[in-house]
Amino acid sequence: MTEIVIFLEDIDPVVFLGTNNSLLDKIQSFFPKIKILSRGSEIKCIGEESEITLFAEKFNDLIEYYRKYNRLEEQDIEKYFFDAEHMKSAAKGEFEQVLVFGTSGKPVRARTVNQLQLVSDYKNNDLIIAEGPAGTGKTYTSIALAVRALKEREVKKIILTRPAVEAGERLGFLPGDMKEKLDPYLQPLYDALHDMLPYKKLETWLEDGTIQIAPLAFMRGRTLENAFVILDEAQNATVSQLKMFLTRMGVSSKFIMTGDSTQIDLPRKSESGLVQAMRILSGIEGVSVIKFDERDIVRHKLVKRIVKAYEDEETGSSGG
Repeated sequence: MTEIVIFLEDIDPVVFLGTNNSLLDKIQSFFPKIKILSRGSEIKCIGEESEITLFAEKFNDLIEYYRKYNRLEEQDIEKYFFDAEHMKSAAKGEFEQVLVFGTSGKPVRARTVNQLQLVSDYKNNDLIIAEGPAGTGKTYTSIALAVRALKEREVKKIILTRPAVEAGERLGFLPGDMKEKLDPYLQPLYDALHDMLPYKKLETWLEDGTIQIAPLAFMRGRTLENAFVILDEAQNATVSQLKMFLTRMGVSSKFIMTGDSTQIDLPRKSESGLVQAMRILSGIEGVSVIKFDERDIVRHKLVKRIVKAYEDEETGSSGG
């Protein structure tokens, strides 16, 4: 008789094995000759060597499938045992148009021309500047790319940052310590991550520093290596802040800056470093500048009309 132990690393056993081990029981039904025992994150298997070897191969395929799609259901297990090649392809992520699979198994895809351009340019550029109006998916697509890169071990950590510029409010008057003051301001970044990563995995990665979310000022003095770094709301970074940020880039890192040059909250719009960066960095090898517009807006249909109305107003004002 042979005995092995398989550890579920970075996986919630309750989710993966099912309530009251219902999914493990389903897997067990395909291996009637071996005994399978679960205790927390440990799966112990006892049986003949040939059966145990086959079980370990199949079980690890299911683990990879779960890590890719953030889900494992009874029908997935049945499909795997009746169509193993399809499931292996799925576990390897052989669906190029899908960036990641969200917490409910919902695929996150690039949905517009410029979102697709962002995904395409990521392959050949270490710095991408994505500028355009709200609702165009600049940040969401960037975070999906970051999560995919982390899952596929292209990078060791994700760093998400924003310049701490308040639009009409003062952080100093908000209750709580610095983290409590800043968390609501950084909430859109948390929201995107919660869409793409299971709660416990996200909490673990936030606690151990695999994923870091911090104001731009906290980047000063750091060298960011083997990291996927996203600067959101870059239009509110000053020229000196943006230069500081860009010079943090270390070995094997990817940087993406997203922003909307029509929504600058700095005291003087001329202080914004985003427009200058787009101008002076465009054309440099390894840098991609992508201009999003209202055609990329993927929120409520009214958002596209609202953005267009404001643009028309500004054009009319400047023309008068």
